[in-house]
Amino acid sequence: MKLYAAALLVLLPCLAAIPEIDKAKTLGNPTAPVRIEIFSDFTCPHCRVLHETTLPLLMRDYVVPGKVCIVDRAFPLTGAGHEHSREAFSYAVAAARIGKYQKVADALFAAQQTITFTGNVEGVADSVLTPTEQKTVKSLLKSPEVQKQIETDIEEGKAMPVPSTPTLWVTAHGHSDIVKGPINYDLLKQYLDALLKK
Repeated sequence: MKLYAAALLVLLPCLAAIPEIDKAKTLGNPTAPVRIEIFSDFTCPHCRVLHETTLPLLMRDYVVPGKVCIVDRAFPLTGAGHEHSREAFSYAVAAARIGKYQKVADALFAAQQTITFTGNVEGVADSVLTPTEQKTVKSLLKSPEVQKQIETDIEEGKAMPVPSTPTLWVTAHGHSDIVKGPINYDLLKQYLDALLKK
């Protein structure tokens, strides 16, 4: 018992330093040996490529076997071409509250060009939700909890700092590294395999 208590005391500072994760925006087991936090933007073309090409490979090779946990983090960009970024995150994070984050995130990335040109974030999110889900998500859009989650992600990204999107914050064995996009999957795989061998 004393050994357990001593080990817990050693771990407490490490546990306190780990930011709380939103399980609704998490893929895989949160206790996996490697955690990848993806700071991305729904209006960033490189983020869409990561979401559509690299994420499925990460799921197959690492998340499903229980080696990696992936956490999506909001990092809405500003400026030309990103006018609807914050609204897209509001819909996605609100959808997370009813367990529909991944469906809405997939739709937002798939319709990225449409959103950039038309600004119809609502229509894209609605296309993958039932009428009841649409109503619930819209009621949550401006809720303090949803907006606070987005702000928390932004502040954590700025503190790192996130230099560009997508940025991966990879944590393993109590150590974290930044991997900046665009992401080459073969190099990322070599890096993750080396981490998992430690």
